[in-house]
Formats: sequence, structure tokens, C-alpha cells
Amino acid sequence: MDLHSGLPFWVIKNEFFNLYNPLRKNYKVDVAIIGSGITGSLVAHELCEAGIECAIFDKRTIGTGSSAASTAQLQYEIDVPLSELVKKVPEKIAIDAYFNCLQSITDIENVFKKTQVDADFVRVPTVLLASDKKGVELLDREYEIRTEVGLPVNYLDAKQLKEYQNIDGIAALQNDTSAMMDAYKGAIGLLQYHQKKHDLKLFTHTKIEQIQESKNGCELTTEHRHKISCKHVIVASGFEAGQFLPKKVMDLLSTYAIISQPMDEKKIWPHKSLIWETAEPYLYMRTTTDNRLIVGGEDEEFYNPEKRDELLRDKIKILERKFKNLYPDIDFITEMAWCGTFSATADGLPYMGPYKKGDRKLFALGYGGNGITFSMIAAQVLTTIILGKKDERLTTFGFDRPSK
Repeated sequence: MDLHSGLPFWVIKNEFFNLYNPLRKNYKVDVAIIGSGITGSLVAHELCEAGIECAIFDKRTIGTGSSAASTAQLQYEIDVPLSELVKKVPEKIAIDAYFNCLQSITDIENVFKKTQVDADFVRVPTVLLASDKKGVELLDREYEIRTEVGLPVNYLDAKQLKEYQNIDGIAALQNDTSAMMDAYKGAIGLLQYHQKKHDLKLFTHTKIEQIQESKNGCELTTEHRHKISCKHVIVASGFEAGQFLPKKVMDLLSTYAIISQPMDEKKIWPHKSLIWETAEPYLYMRTTTDNRLIVGGEDEEFYNPEKRDELLRDKIKILERKFKNLYPDIDFITEMAWCGTFSATADGLPYMGPYKKGDRKLFALGYGGNGITFSMIAAQVLTTIILGKKDERLTTFGFDRPSK
């Protein structure tokens, strides 16, 4: 399936990782990673740093799946607000999920600092806007519970919102802990770094058709019937991981994004904040390091790539109109637009680890709007599992987590 269409900015902006290296014979490695996007690259990073031999396998060119279309906003907030999440899962799990996401942003920052990979990682504030009176009620509940548990949050009334973000709105929540990055650039940068430092092997245009588990390891079979023997396999292929799961754990959504022409930095909204709103489907906005504006959202249920792509032109107009409502004085001229497919779970949390205790087939599925922060957590958790240690985060993000 085509994971995206249109003209994703990141593939145009960056030098293409033009590697063609399909697997042509049987292969043996300690850990096989399926997927070369930002999730697979973070997993490979953690494994390599732990001294665990691994190799990447992808049916596409490196990094050209969902990561190429990601708008890469890193926030501790999950798609499901904390005040709603505590109704879906036990309170401790909900709170742990939020604090893990908060820590994950710093962990991602440290990965790029340590490797000196330039992923255009920039720290910025987040502003969550109340779209209407119902949104104000949600912000009130969110502010109360976040303050109670110690999460960083500030409440902005209409006057403060105007002063801080130059938006004529009702109210907003703000914090200074977020970040933005280029997921495609970060992914290929990490993989190239470990190619040089740890001789990481990358196999492109190699589709894994089947995974056979045994007591001591796994055997992967490619579409050309080559065999890959490994002690563990990590599935880091987003919603396409469904073929390797015993049952469906996510729903598919279509999402849309537009990006402006570069503009004078003085014309960009204050603080270069990540901006999103309480409405569903919500609007979100960010800037780029070359002073463009990205506006995205208009998510809806995914049916097929053709239906998703047919809506792109209409969605561009809607996103442009919604942006103009927030910032009528900023001249937004769309230069590129794209649409993509992503996955969401019932409780807004990702899945990571074995589907069943003791399995050697492990999953790193950063479903939802926090895919990259979830992927960092998954990379750490799976490395811990492979090292034979326990990780308490499985209670929060594992397949058998309790729910209400």
C-alpha cells in the first residue's frame, strides 16, 4: 500500500538515501528489524549502542514509508487527553504514559546530541487551543489533573493567549517542553551513523512475507523465498505490522498536511510554538528551520489510498481556511501538500513488546499522534527485553495492559 501521496516536504528538502540492496541469499543475524523509518532507526540505535548485532529490512527505499510524511511534533500530550485517558485505563498507567512521553522528548534530543546527527531537532513550546466552550471545559479538566500530578502546564485566558501567541481565542494550555524535528532526516542520519560505527547492515526492497517462531529464535521468509535466521525479530513497520499480529489492534486514519513557501521570520507566529486545538478532527501547526509553516489535520477514517488521495485538493482549501481564521494577517501560500495514512488505538497508547509473554517476535508500534516519542520508548524497552531484563514500562504499553 502507498503510505502517502502528494509531495511530502521532507523528501524534497533532504538528500535522498539512494540505497538499493535487496537480500539475495539466506542471512543470519541476532536481531532482524523490519522497517527503516524513524522507529526502526531508533530501535537500531539502541541495539547497536547496547552491543547487539542487528540488521534492517525494508520493502521500500530507506525511510520512504510513513516517516517521509510525518510532521514530527514531539509533545508529552497524547491524542487522548489525560482527563479522558484515566477513564480508559487505570490512573497509574495513564499518568505513567504521560510522564514517559515527557521523558522521551529529552531522550530523543540526547540521541541526536550523542550521535551528532542533525535531525533539525528544535525545542519549542506547545499551545493547545480551546476550539469552543466544550473545549474550555476540557482544558479546565486537563489543567486540574496535570497540575495535580505534576506535569508542566500553564493556563492562558483570552487576554494572555493574545499576548503570548497573538491568537484571538477563548483559552489555551501552554508548556515549554515540546520539540519539532525532521523525522526522515533523523532516520537516515541514524542509520548512516551506525553503518559507519557498527557496520549496521541495511537491506532494501526486501519484503518479509512470513515469520516463523521457535523456542530459540525466528525464521523470516522473504517474497523471493530467502530465509533470515535470528534470535529475535522486531516489527517496526507501523500499521503494516498488522500482517504479523494475531488480531487487529488499531484503526486506520487518513491525514493531510500543507506547507507554505518560506517567509520572513518576523512574519511567523510568536515563539514558533506547536499549535493544536481541542476540536475533532483537530488542526495542528508548526514551523520549520527554513521558516515555512506546516498546517495539518482534517483526519478521517481510512478506506483506501484512492479515496484518501481524492480528498487532498478539498482538504488543502479547508486547512488554508482554518489557518486564516487563526492568523488572518499571515500570508500563507501553499507550496506543497500531501496526505498519509496512520494508525490509532482505542486508548491512544502504543503497543510494544511481545504479543504473548516469551515470544521472540517483538513489536515497536508507535501508533497515534505521538509516534516518534512512543518509538523512542519502544526502542529502549525492546533493547531491555533482548538483554534479558525486566522493564516496568511494559505494564503501561504492553499488549496485555489493563483497561476499563
